[in-house]
Parts: sequence; C-alpha cells; structure tokens
Amino acid sequence: MTVIWINGPFGGGKTTLATTLQKELPGAVLFDAEEVGFLLRQVFPGKYKDFQDNPAWRPLIAEFAVHCHRENDGHPVIIPMTLLRQDYAAEIHGAIRATGIPLQHLLLHADPDTVSARIDASVEFPDDQARSEKVRAFRRRKQPVYTEAYDGWLAADTEVIDTTHLTPRQVADQALKTIGAL
Repeated sequence: MTVIWINGPFGGGKTTLATTLQKELPGAVLFDAEEVGFLLRQVFPGKYKDFQDNPAWRPLIAEFAVHCHRENDGHPVIIPMTLLRQDYAAEIHGAIRATGIPLQHLLLHADPDTVSARIDASVEFPDDQARSEKVRAFRRRKQPVYTEAYDGWLAADTEVIDTTHLTPRQVADQALKTIGAL
C-alpha cells in the first residue's frame, strides 16, 4: 500500500487520526518518528534544540519508514509528525519515494482560532497540570511557524483536510477517502 505521513500543527489531531487509521486499515502500523528524535537527544544531549535539525534524524526516519513498509509486507505505515521545513520534508519524503514506495502526505489544517482553542483544552498529563501547560505553551509558540509554512509551501505540497468544523470521526472518514480506502 503506502506510507501515510500525517502533518499539521502541534496539537492538531495527528495522533488521534493516526490511531484511528491504524485500527481501520488492515495490517497498518504506526511509526512515531519523535521516538527516533528522543533517542538522538540521548546520544547527543543538548547539541540540537530541535531534533529535526540533527542531520542524522532525517535519513534515519526515511530509512526506518522504508524498512517498516517492507517488514509489514506492504501494508500501510502511518507516521504522524509535524514537518514545517520544506527542505526537511523534501529530504525525507524524497528518500522514501526514491525506493518506489508511494507516500501520501496529508495535512490536518484548521483556522488559528480553532487550533488555539484545541490547544487550550488539551490535557496531556491529567495528573500533572504544570507539565500539561508546558506542552500547551510549546504548541502555542509553534503556531506562527506552522502558519508561515502553511502559507509558504505546505498547503501546496499536501492533501489538505480542513478540520476546523469536523469531528475526529469526520476527519478520519475524509482521510480514508483521500487515501482511497473508502
């Protein structure tokens, strides 16, 4: 089948969609590219503020996606990961596509007020409000970066699903339709 890259703003519903697609697409696996970034942070503590800037991260992600696809007998590999730099997206997606594996790049987009409201309502760590607020603050800081990427290149490089007025179920149905699974 394909690699399905789910992009969008931080707090935009990527993981929710990814877990739904994993349940609904036979044989699909979920690959959290952040885990590779966390590993690299352990190897090179403090060297890169954003692990995506580590030159090792991008080829590792592409290679891991390719191997997951092969190991999974061609069933979908779902990767929920915000990528806001066009050169990084081109490097990773190009390396995957160069192997002949199809890649579908979906973008979950919502208007800024909706994203802000979703961030404000999110509780990542129910037993640790301070930690949850730290996550919300990070997501708020990244909103202008997302908007700049969306306006600059991202909207033209993806299949955009406007989630502003959609429920998670409706987003999943739209994604399934977009990837040709409905």
